[in-house]
Amino acid sequence: MADLQTDVRYIKGIGEQRAKALARVGVTTLRELIGYFPRSYEDRTRLYPIAQLPEGEEACCVAMIAAEPVGRRITGGRSMVRLRAVDESGVLDVTFFNQEYRKSSLHTGETYIFYGKAEGTARRRQMVNPLMERQENQRLTGRIMPVYPLTHGVSQLMLGQAVRQGLDACRELLEDVLPDHVRQQHKLCYVNFAYENIHFPASFEALEVARRRLVFEELFLLTCGLQLLRHRRQDVAGPACHAVDMDGFYSVLPFPLTEAQRRAIDDAIGDMTRGRPMNRLVQGDVGSGKTMVAAACIWFAAQNGWQSALMAPTEILARQHYDNLSPLFAAFGLHVALLTGSTKARERRAVLEGLALGQIDLCVGTHALLTEDVQYARLGLVITDEQHRFGVNQRSALGKKGDDPHLMVLSATPIPRTLGLIIYGDLDVSIIDQLPPGRQKVDTFAVDERYRQRLNGFIRKQVGEGRQVFIVCPLVGDGDNLPDERKAATEYAERLQNEVFPELRIAVLHGKMKPKEKDAVMAAFVAGETDILVSTTVIEVGVDVPNATLMVVENAELFGLSQLHQLRGRVGRGSHKSYCILVSQDATDTGKARLKALTDTNDGFKIAEEDLKLRGPGDFFGQRQHGLPGLKVADLSCDMRLLDEAQSAARALLKADPTLSDLSHRKLKGRIAELFTMNAEALN
Repeated sequence: MADLQTDVRYIKGIGEQRAKALARVGVTTLRELIGYFPRSYEDRTRLYPIAQLPEGEEACCVAMIAAEPVGRRITGGRSMVRLRAVDESGVLDVTFFNQEYRKSSLHTGETYIFYGKAEGTARRRQMVNPLMERQENQRLTGRIMPVYPLTHGVSQLMLGQAVRQGLDACRELLEDVLPDHVRQQHKLCYVNFAYENIHFPASFEALEVARRRLVFEELFLLTCGLQLLRHRRQDVAGPACHAVDMDGFYSVLPFPLTEAQRRAIDDAIGDMTRGRPMNRLVQGDVGSGKTMVAAACIWFAAQNGWQSALMAPTEILARQHYDNLSPLFAAFGLHVALLTGSTKARERRAVLEGLALGQIDLCVGTHALLTEDVQYARLGLVITDEQHRFGVNQRSALGKKGDDPHLMVLSATPIPRTLGLIIYGDLDVSIIDQLPPGRQKVDTFAVDERYRQRLNGFIRKQVGEGRQVFIVCPLVGDGDNLPDERKAATEYAERLQNEVFPELRIAVLHGKMKPKEKDAVMAAFVAGETDILVSTTVIEVGVDVPNATLMVVENAELFGLSQLHQLRGRVGRGSHKSYCILVSQDATDTGKARLKALTDTNDGFKIAEEDLKLRGPGDFFGQRQHGLPGLKVADLSCDMRLLDEAQSAARALLKADPTLSDLSHRKLKGRIAELFTMNAEALN
């Protein structure tokens, strides 16, 4: 066996067919196979008497077949086999569907271990399609069994066997990347023990020891990698900037900035005049004025002769930035351009020429800013809005357009401190914790279908007063193949127009529309030509409609709390009293507790902490998009103590050897570079 990058098809016992199946769960190498960790475990070690089998839970019992199995055909061409098994405590009725062979292979007087979900009374239990095997050749019972995440065509049995073969193949290959003194100091087991017992634990104690080791290693490697990125930045020169009197910028603004905005600007300018590239996150709640902080830095860069690029995740948001910043910078004689996927060819050529000749001071755009033909004369500042929607590699791709430009990341998604340590570990952070004067609290209410008539009346009242309404649905249309009760935006808009509000002007907006269509719908809403905009979460980020005073979120239980908080931030942006109504079908206590967090507070950071607590970090952003190595074993909602421990250990190690150049750290450095593949060159 060559190494851990070996293709799984060459591992003994796997072959071509199984390798194809494993590829469907993202496993193509030996390293990925042994790193495909179980999501949970089943305790099949404990044997219960039939009468004591826990109700509705998977459990094992030993029982003797008391009568010959009976088979018959049932509707739909299916077959059913029934048998009765007994022990001293009671009777177990067992039913197998579509397993005809059971009728001839099982006989009276034979004893088996049955594993399945028991229903019925204490004296007479029932199981459907249980696992069963003889006690003398146990493979599926008598042990703690791993339960893996699956996909179509991949079974637990097949995955378990493949992992077993993978572990057997790499006994000699698994190197301990943790330095010995770190492993001993933190009382961590050896790496072979950890991998063996995370997959096939000898006991729950062994599982805990294995998991602790792997969680520590994961968080330790991540911290080291982020610190190496940080250290690398300190060794390169950033675009040179000298101090400028910022009153020249502030005096032109139509309103005073908050203290928090001024602090963030001072932080950034301090970075830009320090001689190395700035790498700063400006984090603030919806409406806290991050764009003005970015504008001040763009102006500052221009006074020093540098161009700036501002990248937004959607065309709507890019255009909004362009519309807001163009008139502001025109007062200073600075030239702003817009570049998106729908920019016409002639316009695009003019923008590219202006950038290359240094005639454009700021280019606002979407991912279009990353294409190869976009070249700058003197790119000194890169700003990305809503950072978690871009990967680390994307922001670094934009950075490569210049010679180590200053980087600023804006985010209105409040990240819990714990998650921020992981996601933004390579960034310095400024938090804008004040709202500008005039921004008001949005009153939030969680209701169910019983309030529908009252809600419809309230919508009419708002529109009657000249205001506008957002209604957000979780889906676009029928093609999503999800249950009917989830309001699909297109059909729902039609129903509202035809049956509920025929007298009102209703439009629909969703992500599957062409950019031009989206822009037209949004522009009409901003201009007040639409009363109600029925939308998917495409309006979650950035769109500014001061006249919109009511946000209604349908099926609110399907959204994360932070996402709901973002949606709520679309209203309350003008001088009128604003409201957010969360309509939920979820009557469970957990569902109610989630939405109560939103009705209780408007503090995005508190909501984010609650979201992390309730959902865990795995799906905090829905799909992971920020580009850092994924967490496979660590769970930040319960591994906080271990995170602190791993981070302290990483900091201590890097204090002694800042670039991991010591020979004893060669394996560790190699593993970090492998993990941060998109930044491998940055780590060398």
